Amino acid sequence: MLVKDIMTCNARTVHPDTQLSEAASTMCLYRFSGLPVVEDGKLVGFVAEKDILHRLFPSMEDWAQGSSTVDYDAITAEYKNVGQLKVREVMTPRVISVSPDMHALRAAAVMVANRFRRIPVADNGVLRGMISLGDVHKAIFQHNVNTMFALK
Repeated sequence: MLVKDIMTCNARTVHPDTQLSEAASTMCLYRFSGLPVVEDGKLVGFVAEKDILHRLFPSMEDWAQGSSTVDYDAITAEYKNVGQLKVREVMTPRVISVSPDMHALRAAAVMVANRFRRIPVADNGVLRGMISLGDVHKAIFQHNVNTMFALK
C-alpha cells in the first residue's frame, strides 16, 4: 500500500506572500491544522496553526513571572496584527515530506516520529498531495475488512 494510492491529490496550498489572515481563514474554514506553502510549483514551507499562535505567546520573561502578570486577553486582541503578516514570516521553511512511492505505514511512522497528523507528499520538491494518519488508518482498516470478508 503506497502513499500515492491513498493521498489527497488536490491539496489546498498558500503562497509565501499570502497574507496570514487568508491562510488562517482557509485553515479554520476547512478545519486544517496547516497548509503547504508552494512557490513556482515547489514546496517551500509549511504553515501550521501553531506557527500563527506562537506569535501570540507571552515572552519567556512574562511566562517565568507567572500567569498572574500576563494579560492574555490583551495578547489575544493582537491576533488581528498577526493576520497582517505574510505566510513567509511565520512558516516552517524546512519541510519534512514523504514520497508518493513510500509505503503508507512508513509514512505514518514518519508522522508519528515528528508528531505530525498530516504531512506533504512531494516528488523532487514538487508537491503531489497530502496524507494524514487518518488516511493511513482508514486504508489499512478497509484492506483488512475486505480481506476478512473475502476469506468467509
